[in-house]
Amino acid sequence: MKQNSTKLLQDLAAFVLAAPKDPKSLKQAAEMVRAERDYRWIGIYKIERGEFVIAAGTGNEPPTYPRFPVCQGLCGAVAESGETLIVGDVRKDPRWLPAFWTTNSEIVVPIICEANAHVIGVIDVESEKPNAFSEDDRDFLEHVAVVLARRLCTKKNGATKKNGAARQKAQNAPAH
Repeated sequence: MKQNSTKLLQDLAAFVLAAPKDPKSLKQAAEMVRAERDYRWIGIYKIERGEFVIAAGTGNEPPTYPRFPVCQGLCGAVAESGETLIVGDVRKDPRWLPAFWTTNSEIVVPIICEANAHVIGVIDVESEKPNAFSEDDRDFLEHVAVVLARRLCTKKNGATKKNGAARQKAQNAPAH
């Protein structure tokens, strides 16, 4: 990972810990990430009641689909698999739901709640260039997702000490 990206991750973690839990600070976090890598657009989607809901996006234009079912699109594929997805040419992928019609490539990274290992959202990064995303982008954005998970994981989506303790107990129980 690029050295200045490591610095940004430290700054982002400090910002996320100190910032108020409001949409404005989440948007600012998205802007920090966008500026670091000169990405065209970043959307942070949360999963709420079976739908992806835009929690923050960079720029002033909203995506075409600010809310859509969790089973649809590249985001839906990532929510199901729990794995990062890089698509070099989105127009060749039948799962693609365009946030912007000028998008040619996309990387979608799951945001996973540490307490219960559930996907609670995604980071969606889009480019007008084909094949714009590399393994370095994957590594960087997966680290960003860990930082954002600490901000987005709440009692409502499973982050309780009780759940963590129950999971730990289940992991330590003998197999039957």
